[in-house]
Amino acid sequence: MGQKINPLGFRLGTTQNHHSFWFAQPKNYSEGLQEDKKIRNCIKNYIQKNRKKSSNRKMESDSSSEVITHIEIQKEIDIIHVIIHIGFPNLLRKKGAIEELEKDLQKEINSVNQRLNIAIEKVKEPYRQPNILAEYIAFQLKNRVSFRKAMKKAIELTKKTDIKGVKIKIAGRLAGKEIARAECIKKGRLPLQTIRAKIDYCCYPIRTIYGVLGVKIWIFVEEE
Repeated sequence: MGQKINPLGFRLGTTQNHHSFWFAQPKNYSEGLQEDKKIRNCIKNYIQKNRKKSSNRKMESDSSSEVITHIEIQKEIDIIHVIIHIGFPNLLRKKGAIEELEKDLQKEINSVNQRLNIAIEKVKEPYRQPNILAEYIAFQLKNRVSFRKAMKKAIELTKKTDIKGVKIKIAGRLAGKEIARAECIKKGRLPLQTIRAKIDYCCYPIRTIYGVLGVKIWIFVEEE
């Protein structure tokens, strides 16, 4: 039990909280769901577009910078609160960035009666988040670094945090081999079947010249 299921959905309502907070009648529920998806996609596209503009800076921290861990959406009658949880919010803290993003979102969702309120919240321990580790591994693989070396380096980055366990699995045409395979590395405990264990998880695709690789990362944060 709990081995082959998404760890976030399995713990929803116990150690995992919802990322959207709003109420709608059954006939309007699908519209609200699509609106949430449009908001999240618009923010991610804005980040990617601005990252390409400033890609001439080369630092190790930039390899996983501007990675959104998750986006919270809270809807009221006349206002939509959007809280962006991000690892290194350098681009979004530039002058006029939030205003530009708000204009893009207003065009995307066409909300006449509701105004937008965007807030940026920096993640305290970036390398505790699986999305940031996955982005770091993707950056290393695109620079032709060995996948084993990239995975071990990502494990080392988690030592700076107070997590209890981490598991990284990568699958696909590793090192350009013709036959696809999966490689896994694990450190510490990872009780997937325990509901009270707070586990963060992400599944991340990486596009390389050999094809698409899939990365899955499980992080055992704490036990409640």
